[in-house]
Amino acid sequence: MNSFFLNFYKSVLILLLICPVTQLQAQEETTSIAFLADVHLQDVFGKLADTDYRGPLLPGTTNHVLMRTMEAQLHSTRLFNENYFAFITALEDIAARGVHWVALPGDYTDDGQPLNLKGLHRLLRTFETQYDLRFFITTGNHDPAVPFETPAGKTDFLGENGKPQPIFSTEDMYTPKADEHPVVVSPDMAKMGYSGVLDALGSFGFMPRPEYAYWATPFSSYTPQEYTYAKALQAANLEERQYPVTPDTLLPDLSYLIELNKDIWLLALDGDVFVPDGKEGFEGAGTGYNRVLSHKKHLIAWVEKLSKQADALGKKLIAFSHFPMIDFNDDASGEIEALMGAGKFQLYRVPDEAVAEAFADAGLKIHVGGHMHINDTGRRTTAAGNTLINIQTPSPAAYFPAYKILHIGATGIEVETVKLNKVTGFKTLFPLYKTEYRHLKQTRESEAWNAAILKVSDYNEYTAWHLRELIRLRFLPGDFPQTLLNFLPEMSLEHLLLLAYETQEEPETYLRRLQNQPGFAKKEWKRLQPLRNTPLKRSILKNRTGADLIYDFYRLRGGDDLAKPFITANQLALYEHLYKSFSQNRNKYPNSELRQQLQLLMHILHRFNNGQPSDHFKIDWNSGKLERL
Repeated sequence: MNSFFLNFYKSVLILLLICPVTQLQAQEETTSIAFLADVHLQDVFGKLADTDYRGPLLPGTTNHVLMRTMEAQLHSTRLFNENYFAFITALEDIAARGVHWVALPGDYTDDGQPLNLKGLHRLLRTFETQYDLRFFITTGNHDPAVPFETPAGKTDFLGENGKPQPIFSTEDMYTPKADEHPVVVSPDMAKMGYSGVLDALGSFGFMPRPEYAYWATPFSSYTPQEYTYAKALQAANLEERQYPVTPDTLLPDLSYLIELNKDIWLLALDGDVFVPDGKEGFEGAGTGYNRVLSHKKHLIAWVEKLSKQADALGKKLIAFSHFPMIDFNDDASGEIEALMGAGKFQLYRVPDEAVAEAFADAGLKIHVGGHMHINDTGRRTTAAGNTLINIQTPSPAAYFPAYKILHIGATGIEVETVKLNKVTGFKTLFPLYKTEYRHLKQTRESEAWNAAILKVSDYNEYTAWHLRELIRLRFLPGDFPQTLLNFLPEMSLEHLLLLAYETQEEPETYLRRLQNQPGFAKKEWKRLQPLRNTPLKRSILKNRTGADLIYDFYRLRGGDDLAKPFITANQLALYEHLYKSFSQNRNKYPNSELRQQLQLLMHILHRFNNGQPSDHFKIDWNSGKLERL
């Protein structure tokens, strides 16, 4: 750990020089809160209990590591290993900026295992004692991943000589394959339920502390005027914080409210809803707030109560939780379902419109969420005239790696998105990935990942490569319709643009002529008057393909405004031209599956490119209006 903090004080001086006072701070007194979502900590330098296994030795050091394979993380929507270093870098950066409060909106561990809960506690306590940070966390669907302690494990740790190493909490849970090491058994791989999470991390908001001016739960009965630490301590008992998820089943709810200062109430909502599956188990909580509406309505009533109290006491109520409250696809979810099908593209995680309506009409104005590992802002105004803003915080474990800072003033909130381009030590584990790659080439060459990911220069580039491989290995086979896959990846963008303007010939036939008749595309470019009046360069489009468009599609979806500086103005202009042309000619060849799918794709891409501001912006506290800064 200490090696990561050697340059801290130097960093403080540098950041004080390069971090200007924000616009709102220059105008009025503000309270700043950093939001760091979906950390998914895998304690790569942790130690497993009840076993001598320590993981492979890191070349050139005396350190053993507990890391997952590159193969596994390139099939996942998150990194498992390098986010450890990104998390530390983010915390160093927050401390250097002079921000005192840090909120973690869930999924701060890999799966709520003791190994990772202990590792997170160690890191948070270090930054609390040495850097004067104060942490407030809430639940995510990975922590707890189950409501009660459950045996579990992973098959994809990286073992000696590049082979996968299964590690499970109990024996006889898994039979290793021929290419895997024998199973290592440690209780540190169990999935801990609510009780285990509370025991490990209770001091970071889940439980009251003597220095808190006010702390409450949905079930506590005292008012702010009646508050005492003793009353809060009694209300914090897990037995006092339960609700009936079904008539026969009580489950904990770790929601809480804390008064940060005389102006701010910070509300941590536990959006996890585990519903009994009828088989002595529970369905996962990944659906989010749609289940809150049906199984956890007491949270809405509590928010309404708190909103009225906050108004009466002159407090600003800021809520955060793991799950989004507003469509995070820039309102393109309908088109995504039409293109990809129900259940694809994680559409089951999109909250119903009733969610935003319920919480907005309960008085909530600002909510910060995570869960999706994307950067986004959503805004809804109800029929009653109430406005809710949902701020989606990116993850340090995925593209685009970043965190948010809310500077809260009397008239508004300035939202600042801090990018994690430079991460100290993120290449630490690369020598072991090289061993894994050599093993894969020898045993399963056709499944080997692209080793170019190990040649990156910074962390942002690394997460961009992770996204590129994730698209190839998981998203395209899993989400995209087959007709589009048959044509788009290899299609030049020149041909795609010509196809968008062509209205006289069946699309598939026209495309074959473009591909097979030399000089035909050049003639078509000259023939189509609209193309001659645009700044689009045919020479550039000839050398780019639909695969580039797909990559930009996912970059804009994940990074939103953060991704735009990495996509050329010519490309963004092309996508708008494609959207307009396909929209204008949408009734041409309605029986062409290819044309209809391309039209939907460009409509979605247009929405991704034209959403609410999501990088640096201001929210007017009274009107809910957003202003780019």
